[in-house]
Amino acid sequence: MKTKIVVALALIFLLGCSGSEEEVVKEPPVFKSSVPANNDENVSPSTQIEVTFSEVVYLVENHGITVNGNAVDVEEAYTKIRIIAAMVKGETYVVNIPKGSLINMDGVLLAESVQFSFTTEASIPVNLNQTLVTANPSPEAVNVFQFLLENYGSKAVSAAMANVSWNVNEAEWVYQHTGKYPAMATFDYVHLQSSPANWIDYSNTAVVEDWWNENGLVAAGWHWNVPVSEGSETFSFYTENNSFSAANAVVAGRWEKDVIDADLEKMAGYLKLLQAKNIPVIWRPLHEAAGNIYEYNGGTAWFWWGADGADAYKALWVYMFDYFEAQGLNNLIWVWTTQTKDNAFYPGDAYVDIVGRDIYNQPDAAAIAAAYTGIQETYNTKMVTLSECGSVATISSQWSAGAKWSYFMPWYDYNRTNDVNESDFSSTDHEHANADWWIDAFNNSDVITRDEMPDLK
Repeated sequence: MKTKIVVALALIFLLGCSGSEEEVVKEPPVFKSSVPANNDENVSPSTQIEVTFSEVVYLVENHGITVNGNAVDVEEAYTKIRIIAAMVKGETYVVNIPKGSLINMDGVLLAESVQFSFTTEASIPVNLNQTLVTANPSPEAVNVFQFLLENYGSKAVSAAMANVSWNVNEAEWVYQHTGKYPAMATFDYVHLQSSPANWIDYSNTAVVEDWWNENGLVAAGWHWNVPVSEGSETFSFYTENNSFSAANAVVAGRWEKDVIDADLEKMAGYLKLLQAKNIPVIWRPLHEAAGNIYEYNGGTAWFWWGADGADAYKALWVYMFDYFEAQGLNNLIWVWTTQTKDNAFYPGDAYVDIVGRDIYNQPDAAAIAAAYTGIQETYNTKMVTLSECGSVATISSQWSAGAKWSYFMPWYDYNRTNDVNESDFSSTDHEHANADWWIDAFNNSDVITRDEMPDLK
């Protein structure tokens, strides 16, 4: 682009020195039209903002083009420029193109600023379900759910993930650098096939009890390891090199169903231990089922539970739900994780309390807010949570942009927090959310930490 400008300026210089009796007056580029047009209403947030000029234009360095006062990425497109801006429904946007921000092939700068505004289409009203999907939920589960409902849209609950499985190492790391604990601790039953063992025993619930007794919320997920083939002693939760069929998992007489039934019985037993202690669990199984199937051609499900498609996945979810109901488990709050564009995988309103979204490597708060808004509108009877995240925009910037998550949870850094007694545990660096990220979160008055939690027993 700079080369083109230099050539244009050189041409002007040569013409000026040619001895021509009549100096040629070069005109600046002229604004012709925009999409959306000025004062347009009901604009889809997915609309590409384009501005057309009378001739080919190029961006100058530090052009200063903004949307609602915020710097944006801009692309040259011959006589057009394309403005890259994440938008949400129900908002008014003002595009400002300052004079001097563009130059034509004659080297003449844009002489007059261009400004136009438009309004995106209205949001779908949110009407949250006020009751849990579990039949006859425990009083404690009701208390937790009501607490989340009461704070939804006004405050976000902070959460930390266990380092792999059955500890609060990440929460301790956060406390070390901020002086406060996250309000929620999340555990993972990833080693179900091995427990009980001398290195993992989910029947030892002391770590969960201690957290709950300090008024902390308890959540759990399950990276569900299964034999990769009939009779195999190799276990995996990934799709790759795994012949375990989710479609067969609920079909009588299939070996996969025998595995599923045995695992569900074992899992129900462990969850009942928490129920007996009156500890409710924000329960997020079978997460990220669609993988990147809908993101691009050739996309695949990452985990076996999504590999046989949406119908098989939903049947498995409902089978687990009904199994736990039959076991009398009433302390669960069910969270389903969307990958977006994957409504076909949604188990249904009768089987889901909260919809989660996992986001990684996204520093743009506006883009995150747009994702939040899209999920909320798709599932407008459910609270929406940032169920996993890593290397994302600060919570304060997300919140300001409109991402009003029920709770947020960065993923763990194995090397940083696998041993609280190692020297590198004290480092402020972190693979997914460093100390400064957490300090920003806890400096936000809209974020709830454990010391601010009420007693929900």
